[in-house]
Formats: sequence, structure tokens, C-alpha cells
Amino acid sequence: MLEVRDLPAVNAGLNALSAVFLTIGWRLIRARRVALHRAAMLAAVACSLLFFTSYLTYHFQVGSVPFPGQGGWRTVYFAVLIPHTLLAATVPVLATITLVHALRRRFQRHRRIARWTLPIWLFVSVTGIVVYWMLYRVSW
Repeated sequence: MLEVRDLPAVNAGLNALSAVFLTIGWRLIRARRVALHRAAMLAAVACSLLFFTSYLTYHFQVGSVPFPGQGGWRTVYFAVLIPHTLLAATVPVLATITLVHALRRRFQRHRRIARWTLPIWLFVSVTGIVVYWMLYRVSW
């Protein structure tokens, strides 16, 4: 049975899956495999929605988790956390706009915003894993 304490690891796994699906989706569209690209990107959206639900569930029950490290590692942690957090706030908006353009077959608009959405979303997914690792896996 999954417990609340397990959710950070679940969240990191969902972030990793999102990053994998985003990368696969990008490679597929470069290869002009549109149907598979669509499936990969919808899988990335699904992983991100599951992540968000799990993230909120965890933090509503546990609250904020302070960084346990000291010195230079604390600076590194916040150097990763701050841009991660700021850009994470933009991902739902960017991803929704990008997805809506694609679903409405407005592919020129879709491509234009996807050029911004993809790297930001990938950055947030990968730095989310780094934040998890620094908070929960490293023995400081």
C-alpha cells in the first residue's frame, strides 16, 4: 500500500516519465511521426497531471520540507529550486496553450509556442528530480 511518505519518490518518478515522454515526443515529431508524437505528448501531460495531484496530496498533508544541508550545498539547492519553482508555475499555462493549439489543428501556433514550452517543461521535470534527490536521498 502506498503511504504519504512514498509520494516524493512517486513524484520524482512521474517527473522522470514526463521528461522521457517529452523527449520521445520531440524526436517523433522531428521524424514526422505525428500520431506517435501526439500519443507521447498526451502521455507526458497525463504524467504531469498525476504528478500535480500527488504533489498537492503530499504537501497538503506534510507541509513544506526544509533543506537539511548546510554551506555551499544550500546555495546549490536554492540555485536549482528557485528557477525550478518559478518556471514550474508557467508549465500548466504553456502546456495547456500548446495542447489546445494542437488539438484545434492550429499547428503553426502550436509549433511557435511549443519551442518555448518543451525546454521549460523539460527543465522543470529534470530539476524536480534533482530537488527530490537533494531533499530526500542525500545524507547531508
